[in-house]
Amino acid sequence: MARPTGAARLAPPTWLTESLRPRSAPIPWAAVARASVALAAPLAVGTAAGRPGYGALVSMGALSGVIGDTADAYRMRVFNIAVPQLFGALGVLLGTLVYGSGWTAVVALTLVALVSGMISSIGAVASVSGLLLLLNTVVGAGLPLPSPWWLPPGLLLLGGLVVLVLTLLAWPLRQGVPERTVVAGTYRAVADLLEATGTPGYDERRRELTQSLNHSYDLLLARRTRRHGRSPALARLLAQLNAVIPVVEGASAAQLLPPELGPLSPAYPAAVRALAAAVERGRSGPVLRLALPGPVGPSTRALEEAIGHAAVVVHEAAPDPYAADDRLGRPAGLEVRARRAARALLLSGASWRYGLRLALCIGLAQVLVSVLAVPRSYWVTLTVVFVMKPDFGSVFSRAVLRALGTAVGLLIAVPVLAAVPRGWWDVPVMAVLAMLIPAMSAKGFAFQTAAITPVILLLSDLLNHQGFQLVLPRLYDSLIGCAISLLGGYLLWPESWHARIGDRLAEAVRDTASYVSLAFTTGPGQDEPARARYRRRLYRDLSAVRSEFQRALTEPPPLGTRAEAWWPVVIAVERIVDTTTATRVRIEHGAPVPTTAEVGFVTRELADLAEALRTGRPLSEAEVEAHRDVLAPDCALARLHHEVHAARSVAAAPAP
Repeated sequence: MARPTGAARLAPPTWLTESLRPRSAPIPWAAVARASVALAAPLAVGTAAGRPGYGALVSMGALSGVIGDTADAYRMRVFNIAVPQLFGALGVLLGTLVYGSGWTAVVALTLVALVSGMISSIGAVASVSGLLLLLNTVVGAGLPLPSPWWLPPGLLLLGGLVVLVLTLLAWPLRQGVPERTVVAGTYRAVADLLEATGTPGYDERRRELTQSLNHSYDLLLARRTRRHGRSPALARLLAQLNAVIPVVEGASAAQLLPPELGPLSPAYPAAVRALAAAVERGRSGPVLRLALPGPVGPSTRALEEAIGHAAVVVHEAAPDPYAADDRLGRPAGLEVRARRAARALLLSGASWRYGLRLALCIGLAQVLVSVLAVPRSYWVTLTVVFVMKPDFGSVFSRAVLRALGTAVGLLIAVPVLAAVPRGWWDVPVMAVLAMLIPAMSAKGFAFQTAAITPVILLLSDLLNHQGFQLVLPRLYDSLIGCAISLLGGYLLWPESWHARIGDRLAEAVRDTASYVSLAFTTGPGQDEPARARYRRRLYRDLSAVRSEFQRALTEPPPLGTRAEAWWPVVIAVERIVDTTTATRVRIEHGAPVPTTAEVGFVTRELADLAEALRTGRPLSEAEVEAHRDVLAPDCALARLHHEVHAARSVAAAPAP
């Protein structure tokens, strides 16, 4: 084996470069404008009133609202901004009650950290709520805030209200537009997939489509579960979203077209793009006349029928509001969802593990700053809070990125604190710095940290009046907080650096085997709703597995090395699911039906693969090769068997 060159030895490790690579995302200009106004306007009012500290607290509340405003639909944005703000106000109230109380504050913050961590495991909004609860408790316990007791939480809530008002200004003019835009985007993702059939870019387009489908269903179903009765507009969008699923299945079948038939006609993606435009307009009318070529086999016949059906649904004025239940299941009632959330909070092992990890790290940070004379000690604990968020990525990589992002942010803050006089100059400076937060947050955690750091420093200076002296202590405290997170939240927990990603992948393979059995043990047209629900859940689970592996790739060895070794298996399993869907669609439109023996053989192969992944025992090459030619090349499941064999071949390599 060739020895690495000097340049290769000096190159940064892959797990670090993966973490630092900025995500490709457009700049959210509306969010940029809102952030600028929401953070600068309170400072202007506070300065004019001679109370810049009050303005800084309102801007802190606005900062939390800006960071939490991540939803698309307006109703969900109200929920995402308002609920975390209430938890944040409660947090700052608890913090002010224990300010300056020594070890009482240590115990109180540790208990709040436990509750915050357990709350975070329930869902996305609960995660942000838990973050603000702990974050503002730390701020209240570490900063001398103005009296009386109700004033700091009231000012923070006022900042959140400012963001909420700015967010909802366009609601009367854009009601329903975000939902239609998201569903139309899914249709365009399907068109992109059709254009990529038969090309190397098909797999990537398929993953992008899965993400788009997940996002669309999450948005619409979240609205559905929060509404009493049925909204006609929402029912129509759900029907349109469901109608695109057979087109997706037809695209999978088109990927199996024999090369001698040539590429898929561009008329198919063009027709889907026309439907996307109709969805975005949101108006019913006569069905578009789609110029599609005649079918040349089961795959194109399925695709033509699916696009024709989607065209009817897209232009239908009033679809059946309950038709979506066949594919999605009925939404659980509020009481049922509340019980599920309570069980997840109190009985889940993951909830307790994360709560205890976070409490340990916060406790260590508070004990350290209580024993040692650390100036502005609350920054140490704040760093731990940000690094230890479980749903924001790997603790290890976040600690590294937090340190790097803070250093870059301090480079931005140095000229601001050193050269800009306090007073009215703070307003335009804050307006500019606030614009960076939404723009940089879309690029990754390190970029978000670099954007938030100078804003936090400027607001802290308005409360503490420390000026340039804030800079170096901010860096030291961040490094101490990162070190505590690595020790208490990473190194002391073997599951962090030796996560059982093989088990997670094995579970996905077992579910794939169940899907294969379900797909081919029922006749054409039978039990389609059950298959559709199972397929949708499986695609979502595979998307979660992919995200988990991508996060593991940013970890140092041994976890990163193991994830890199299993990564080709993840891709192979995705192809198996796609091929299963495509084969089933072709059977529905005239292709040969597989025998029970063929189905049983493929499911046993997948079961063996799942067991090998679970135990870490690599399949021997003899086992893999013994099954290569068991099924005839012209049998109904020949292509599926080929994909399963490819996955088993990857698993034949020794596990790292």
